[in-house]
Amino acid sequence: MRLSLSIVSHGHGPAVLALLAQLAALRGPRPARVLLTINQAEPALTGPVRAMAWPFELVLLENSAPLGFGTNHNRAFARDRRSAAPADAFAVINPDIRLHGNPFAPLLAALAASRVGCVYPVQLDAAGWPQDQERRLPTPGRLLRRALARGLGRRPHEVSGGQRPDWVNAAFLLLRSDAYLSIGGFDEAYHMYCEDVDLCLRLQLAGWRLQGVPEAVVEHAAQRASHRQPRHLAWHVKSLLRLWGSPAYANFRQRQAKGSFI
Repeated sequence: MRLSLSIVSHGHGPAVLALLAQLAALRGPRPARVLLTINQAEPALTGPVRAMAWPFELVLLENSAPLGFGTNHNRAFARDRRSAAPADAFAVINPDIRLHGNPFAPLLAALAASRVGCVYPVQLDAAGWPQDQERRLPTPGRLLRRALARGLGRRPHEVSGGQRPDWVNAAFLLLRSDAYLSIGGFDEAYHMYCEDVDLCLRLQLAGWRLQGVPEAVVEHAAQRASHRQPRHLAWHVKSLLRLWGSPAYANFRQRQAKGSFI
């Protein structure tokens, strides 16, 4: 499978350079194309990126004004589709991801299975603890229980071994390009939050499966800005209200109750 990878930087220059260096050093399968979106002016990042020779095609996309998470990745995907050699697989990766070895061989192998539309690695925090990347459908009750658990210093994990998650966070997703195209990518009406929930629900409603790959491991230091910044909390609440009122959410709950997913 030919792989393209999308990274968005919003003042993440040093982290982006570190991730690009890791990608360049990979042996075995690695992205043929990296699409790097500069969401706000970063001369300290764009200068070094342009000056270096990369072992993959690096496409620099610079925004005149900041755009949302989903919009940026959708534009990167559209740019890839317009190329002479569009990818069979499209990865969405946060700039603060650090690779543990090469995750792409097991991820691409898993993506080749029938009706698998999205695969993802295990995410660890900086101390080596598993992140709670796999989640159940967000409901007010579940969100309240998560908040209470965190308030007591516990690590909430909604999905145990062997269970299938309803959604996974978008810090590192590897998608079949046909699957991404079939649902129109991210819903750009979401701003920073819940676009990954919505994407995962719509993939499954369209007949695609989510598949975790335990052989692929990355490190991700989740920011959880909505826990600390009022503006981010307001965006999170607004996105949750949009999600709860969406046809995708209602249809998923209905299909899930009937046990009709593949």
